[in-house]
Amino acid sequence: MPRIESTAARLAKLGFADGAAAARLAHQAGAEFDELLEDLVDVADPDLALATLTRLAERAPDLAAALRADERLRTRLLAVLGVSAALGDHLVRHPGQVALLGVPRLHDARAELLRAVGAEPGDDEPRATVADALVALRVAYRGRLLHLAARDLTGQATLPEVTAELSDLAGAALEAALAIARAEVDAGDVRLAVIGMGKAGARELNYISDVDVIFVAEPRDGADETKALRAATRLAQAMMRACTVATPEGSLWEVDAGLRPEGRSGPLVRTLASHLAYYRRWAKTWEFQALLKARPMAGDLELGGAYVEAVNDLVWTAATRDNFVEDVQAMRRRVEAHVRAEGERQIKLGPGGLRDIEFAVQLLQLVHGRLDPLLRRKATLSALAALSRGGYVGRDDSRGLAEAYTFLRQVEHLLQLHRLRRTHVLPADPADLRRLGRALGMQADPVGEFTERWRRHAREARRLHEKLFYRPLLQAVARLPETETRLSTTAAAARLRALGYVDPEGALRHLAALTSGVSRRAAIQRTLLPVMLGWFADTPDPDAGLLGFRQVSDKLGATPWYLRLLRDETAVAARMARVLGTSRYATTLLMHAPDAVALLGSEDELAVRRSDALPAEASAAVSRHAGAPETAVAAVRALRRRELFRTAVADLFGLIDIEQVGVALSTLNDVTIQAALDAAISSHGPGGVPTRFAVIAMGRLGGMESSYASDADVMFVHSPEPGAPEREATDAAHAIANELRRLLSLPAPDPPLLIDPDLRPEGRQGPLVRTLASYEAYYARWSSSWESQALLRARFSAGDAELGAAFVSLADRLRYPAGGLPEESVREIRRLKARMEAERLPRGADPALHTKLGPGGLSDVEWVAQLLQLRHAGTVPSLRTTRTLPALRAAVAEGLLDAADEAVLAQAWRFASRVRDAVMLVKGRPGDSVPGDARERARIAQTLGYPPDGSEDFLDDYRRVTRRARRVVDRVFYGS
Repeated sequence: MPRIESTAARLAKLGFADGAAAARLAHQAGAEFDELLEDLVDVADPDLALATLTRLAERAPDLAAALRADERLRTRLLAVLGVSAALGDHLVRHPGQVALLGVPRLHDARAELLRAVGAEPGDDEPRATVADALVALRVAYRGRLLHLAARDLTGQATLPEVTAELSDLAGAALEAALAIARAEVDAGDVRLAVIGMGKAGARELNYISDVDVIFVAEPRDGADETKALRAATRLAQAMMRACTVATPEGSLWEVDAGLRPEGRSGPLVRTLASHLAYYRRWAKTWEFQALLKARPMAGDLELGGAYVEAVNDLVWTAATRDNFVEDVQAMRRRVEAHVRAEGERQIKLGPGGLRDIEFAVQLLQLVHGRLDPLLRRKATLSALAALSRGGYVGRDDSRGLAEAYTFLRQVEHLLQLHRLRRTHVLPADPADLRRLGRALGMQADPVGEFTERWRRHAREARRLHEKLFYRPLLQAVARLPETETRLSTTAAAARLRALGYVDPEGALRHLAALTSGVSRRAAIQRTLLPVMLGWFADTPDPDAGLLGFRQVSDKLGATPWYLRLLRDETAVAARMARVLGTSRYATTLLMHAPDAVALLGSEDELAVRRSDALPAEASAAVSRHAGAPETAVAAVRALRRRELFRTAVADLFGLIDIEQVGVALSTLNDVTIQAALDAAISSHGPGGVPTRFAVIAMGRLGGMESSYASDADVMFVHSPEPGAPEREATDAAHAIANELRRLLSLPAPDPPLLIDPDLRPEGRQGPLVRTLASYEAYYARWSSSWESQALLRARFSAGDAELGAAFVSLADRLRYPAGGLPEESVREIRRLKARMEAERLPRGADPALHTKLGPGGLSDVEWVAQLLQLRHAGTVPSLRTTRTLPALRAAVAEGLLDAADEAVLAQAWRFASRVRDAVMLVKGRPGDSVPGDARERARIAQTLGYPPDGSEDFLDDYRRVTRRARRVVDRVFYGS
């Protein structure tokens, strides 16, 4: 016992995690292993190595002597046992394979594995039984794996050598499995080739990985093709089983044929002609990306070579396909979705993982390999080196990616070697991290050093992934350091086109303007643009985004805070890119109010302003410019411009819904009208105004449902001051109304607020302004049902609040009749609606896609609400609102409308309103119809939250929602 205790203390000092357990094992193994303890200290997991070594010694009595006599054998064996519990278990079952580790190099794997299953190269089938052959294949395969792992772990093989040998070993195993399959299946007169895909095809396979394959077959001369394909299918299935079936020695790995044409839904085996027909007609770009890696691995290698040669011609012309850009963008989104979905400890799919690097390299190959044959490499590292030599990736970037890729692949191999299981997730257990760190040569603080190095490589890989497509674009147009290889203009244009830029030459001109020169501004732009170009590429209109960025930067580039804000606040730059690439309306606002960029700093800045904040700010602006009405209104319109931008951005980012947009825009219009009215009144003259004046909001403004394109429907009412001559008061009121309209229609760099007074009594033929008494007399004598309906929207907007309240009280008597609406008036409203549908729809417009007048559109829903109000609001006060959706909700609460019908109508109203606003936001000009142009419609759809390829889904949704609404309208409004 004293000897064991002293040994335990010594071993703990040497680095064994459990010195006591290690001492007991050393005592059990005997004194002949004592001298190995010093060697064990250097392996990744000394405790694991010693535990396996003592088990192995029981099966191999001469092991200690052999290890003492052969330094290569000793070094290799201990390195393997310190990393791989699974290979240690294999050696305990097959101790004779220890001798393999003393052999410098093994002979051809294909011949060895064929002999292991009882076949010879050239034989049709093995001479051993199938069960024996399956076991022998696994034993021989793992012996080769053991030898390779030993050379890998002792630094005698580089990563490319390891992955290539693993791939060749997999090919040998597939050949042996095919020989076993021929013993089970009558192959008939058929040639079968196994095409390696993915990492197997690129000769960069992991220790444990699915082996991706495609099967291609041809009948021999004179054979029936259908029978030959059936036989080939049975042969392929038997080959796959030979690799995956469980035996006393386990299985090899899964053989995955999911990359074949039509995936798992397609036939397992096809002829070469069938493959080519599919790829020419149906294949998507990602399938050609997969074919980058294709190579013959087993079976009829001549047929396999013909297959690869034929598909290569298609792979390198994929960039010319009509849907290439859309497919590239879809691939990028899939990778990003994986990155978001996987945890950060995922070294394959996590941020900065292997998939980031592989995807970027493959995509650059597809974009540029058509014109540059030197890029047509299968393995990631060799392709990356070729991209660097060709100037498509900067040398420093290439070096950083290669280092990150090599490190991550080494970690992946160490993870898989431990249990020979397919995994890509870093463990959280410090003991496992310690083993990984020590296996990579980290001795002082293996856990801390490994974690820091992994995070550094992941960060660098992610950073380089984000800039890989974009940084070389700047090299094509800007004067960069001599160490940077320049991308040709043609290659830069090809890359931009692949990323979704419709006018790559124009984009290159913008890049040159932004980044050329040695100024601080140009230097910061060169830092910003690699990432921003990617953000622009994810928007509906990348070209417009880049153009807008140039225009805003030209205005603000010399302002110190602007570029500093974009450089230091990533969220601001990301939001700005999304706004510029989505909305021409918001871009125009930003160009004329560039300091509004600061609003993009946080969601709090984009929140709708308090109801009392805007009027006070507008009033202060008018006060500062007393006596100069044009200047005062210009200041108010600048305020409106900024608030329109705030609302538009909040809308684009989904921070407010469509009802809140309507309220915000209507409130802003009220404030603007009030400020212009104050300026008009103040300019009237020193004697003051001899009448009180109020503006009554009508239409969408009155309903607090203004859109970005809405005019301000209003009526003007005045009331002479006591003692003032009526003519003088009327002239003054007309002067104020005209001055208000003039001030708001002055040319200015912002969306106009057009004052439309055409809903007044007698329309354009009637007086622009009336007294309250005149309105009352008119409505008492001449009012029609449509005017009562129009007054449902009447609301005080600006001016004298008491006068406005008096007008609203007058309107209440007409729009909320105490006895309800006579049946004749109901019929008149229905006839008017039907005539409007027939006559007012623009010529050539598709009724089903017209958001305002089309079936199930805004007019349909609003007239349902208004008819319910006219019929019942006289006795149901809750219906007395100028807004559409609250009126419908009130009707449900009062039992006047079914809740299901209200839900259908409200959904249609919101959808149509959002489409109408989106048209204005995207195009910068109003439109009442869903665009017929496919590209414009796609931009609208993406702005509304659909994926870039979701245009048809958007169209289907709109048609479905409005069809359902129209059925409700027919039943509730028309009574049919």
